[in-house]
Amino acid sequence: MLDTATYTPRLKTLFADTIRAALKEEFSYKNDMQIPRLDKIVLNIGCGAAAVRDSKKAKSAQEDLTTIAGQKALTTIAKNSIAGFRVREGMPMGAKVTLRGDRMYEFLDRLITVAMPRIRDFRGVSGKSFDGRGNYAMGLKEHIVFPEIDFDKIDESWGMDIVIATTAKTDAEAKALLKHFNMPFNS
Repeated sequence: MLDTATYTPRLKTLFADTIRAALKEEFSYKNDMQIPRLDKIVLNIGCGAAAVRDSKKAKSAQEDLTTIAGQKALTTIAKNSIAGFRVREGMPMGAKVTLRGDRMYEFLDRLITVAMPRIRDFRGVSGKSFDGRGNYAMGLKEHIVFPEIDFDKIDESWGMDIVIATTAKTDAEAKALLKHFNMPFNS
């Protein structure tokens, strides 16, 4: 059992000790508050057609996302009815969770060091998935790459969206920040 009073995530310590200084030198910041840092990580699982057929699928996705994040996930609901897709307003459609602070650093560490190497035919993540304001978005085809998920107990494999929000003003600054965290960019 970890003593949370004295425990600091590995990547948080790395950021404070080496990454801040490297970014300050690389981009010639005059003030420490200009140095980009991680703001939050948002995880999302959308069940889509599976949730329309069976309302328990969204609950299953929520439980899996809670297990992965280490924090209770919220169920996302449909805002509008769409007759063509048999979706009704208020119907559960997936799950989401926002990570900040120590949990955010712990998740990023597990994503980069444990989950990504377990992806089949992995050749790195795209270096072009920035939004123009320093935020990075990526998707996983299967949530089962996380070791917290017991492969034998899942009923369905979900895709997963991961958005890493930073305080960087430009994509170049955000990419440099994530590279220092050893994000495996392929370009």
